[in-house]
Amino acid sequence: MQFLEKNAQSFGINTAFQFFYTTGALSGILDNTPTAVTFYSLAHGLGIESFTMVAGIPYDLLKSISLGAVFFGSITYIGNAPNFMVKAIAEDNNIKMPDFFSYIWKFSLVVLLPIFILVQLIFVK
Repeated sequence: MQFLEKNAQSFGINTAFQFFYTTGALSGILDNTPTAVTFYSLAHGLGIESFTMVAGIPYDLLKSISLGAVFFGSITYIGNAPNFMVKAIAEDNNIKMPDFFSYIWKFSLVVLLPIFILVQLIFVK
């Protein structure tokens, strides 16, 4: 975390749009909370001042980090623990579920990605 804060400028992530998609991309394959905390540290290290600050970073960046971490967690089975649990319960009850890559290809890219783009257009400035 300290490394991220000290070297935040060198990562090239400094807009709400970039925070939304990079946090989301990692949140799809990692746990949401550590991903959000990591990007919070990155945003804090940027030292950007704004009229609306929350926890030491601009409100828009915190909102983008939070939305990216929470929503993109659903893009894979492993990005959000309940996704994997529901898959396991369904398969235990003989309900056919798509494998990991089929879930991404047939559901995430087709259904979720357009929704995430819409969320970005509405909420991320």
